[in-house]
Amino acid sequence: MIEETRQQPEALARTLGEFEGLAAYLQTRRPRFIVLAARGTSDNAAQFGRYLIEITTGIPVSLAAPSVITLYRSELDFRDVLAVGISQSGESTDTNAFLKEARAWGAATLGVTNEPESSMTRICEYAVVSRAGRERSVAATKTYTSQLLAMYLLACALGGRCRLNDLRRIPDCVAETLSLESSIAVLAAQFKGASRALCVGRGLNFANALEFGLKLMETCYVVAERFSAADLMHGPIAMVESGFPVFAFAPAGVTWPSIDEVLRRVQAAGARTVVITERAGIAQGPAIVLPSAPEGPDGLEDLYTPIPYIVPAQLFAAHLALAKGLDPDQPRALQKVTRTM
Repeated sequence: MIEETRQQPEALARTLGEFEGLAAYLQTRRPRFIVLAARGTSDNAAQFGRYLIEITTGIPVSLAAPSVITLYRSELDFRDVLAVGISQSGESTDTNAFLKEARAWGAATLGVTNEPESSMTRICEYAVVSRAGRERSVAATKTYTSQLLAMYLLACALGGRCRLNDLRRIPDCVAETLSLESSIAVLAAQFKGASRALCVGRGLNFANALEFGLKLMETCYVVAERFSAADLMHGPIAMVESGFPVFAFAPAGVTWPSIDEVLRRVQAAGARTVVITERAGIAQGPAIVLPSAPEGPDGLEDLYTPIPYIVPAQLFAAHLALAKGLDPDQPRALQKVTRTM
């Protein structure tokens, strides 16, 4: 897991090469609606895609409920719809079943997978192959960030408000963020006694809160609750008490005020907070401050923070697992490919 986390700059740079073919496929297929289908880590990437595509293109996006088709056998009207499946292996049975039926009912179909010879690439009209290389760890890292990048490429191909030149800077930002690994390992070891935690984000980084929580659960066996900052304030914040670990994604930009309010509330309750940010000095406790500040004329703006921001969380989870004496590459009861219907 750690080695594959370190491979992400190269994986992202290779995945950027998928743009031209995708743009050509979508040139005459602008949809009125998009549906994203995925499970697990890929579903977190889909959650990000929903925010990104709606923010940048104005096209409404929904997350699929595959059981509507696989269990309830409903027939849906997919005319003028783009159905997008996201799967690292391309072998997610319910995601593929959703895509197959959606195509039969009139959808344009797009797959995002790391396996060019997978079932998904045969089912879909077009496939974006994330060029992450083989991922051996059960816990996904480089395939997750490659999927996020594929969502950016999709938004750009649909004429969205994002720029390829900015996307080309992300691999270097990730490489700089990886330089924080030794300090993150020291910080993670301070939480080796944790059995529960809270992960918080909002907007484009809400998906990262979901993904960080998933990594804590599957590699560290930490019961991690995952919330949007807004949803947290509607009740679940009551569970936070003295010593409760809270991890927050806090980029500069429109989501900062709500994250700041959460931090003030949980810190007042005595929570142990770790803030992932590019803004030094904002936290009353430990912070992981990204060296590639996504603001100002020489940095990335808020729209492009999610990929650099998840990397410290991936490293934290992997090193916390090691501090707990666990193997993050082989979590108990898990396999690399999960098949559900």
